[in-house]
Amino acid sequence: MSLIFATSSTWEFILAGGFFMILLGICSLTAVTVIFLKLITLKRDRVLPRNLEDEVERFDKNLDVGKVKMLEKAFSQGDNTLARLCSIAVTHSDRPQIEVKERVQSSAREEIVQMNSGLAILEVITTIAPLLGLLGTASGLVKVFGDLTSREVIQSGIATALSTTVVGIAIAVPAVIAHSYFSRRIETFAVRLEVLLSRVVSACDQRSQ
Repeated sequence: MSLIFATSSTWEFILAGGFFMILLGICSLTAVTVIFLKLITLKRDRVLPRNLEDEVERFDKNLDVGKVKMLEKAFSQGDNTLARLCSIAVTHSDRPQIEVKERVQSSAREEIVQMNSGLAILEVITTIAPLLGLLGTASGLVKVFGDLTSREVIQSGIATALSTTVVGIAIAVPAVIAHSYFSRRIETFAVRLEVLLSRVVSACDQRSQ
């Protein structure tokens, strides 16, 4: 019985928001979709697998023990950012170091842009969700002051004003947290990739000399 009452109250709360609640619902669905996709695409195994990271960390030593061919195969077959970038460095290791660095940096920038895809949508949602809530609030207040003699109109206007504001903020807060988390995670990955790739490029240059 309590569950039915809670469901009914929630539905009434949503309906009270009117047209603006539909827009907020779209924002909410979009934010959830983006967050879900970024959680998948920014998994460590898809960017910087620990086992491959450890091998690259010892790349200069692996050159001495003859593991280069095995690593080259792992790079070419790896379906992750580190493997793809290392593959570029190793493939062009016979070229001048400056040229190899430029190729790796260009590819790395492309990978970072790909990692950041979707974050702009979250940033927009964190801005427009509270604004839509405020628009709903203003709309509800206009309705209230438009007819102060009708109790039903006053109740409806106040309900619209309160519900849209609450929902707008409720959408914006998780979106802000997610945006901050993903941005920091990408920054951490980028710094670590830069260190590892510099090590690979330098080792390949020494090998070719």
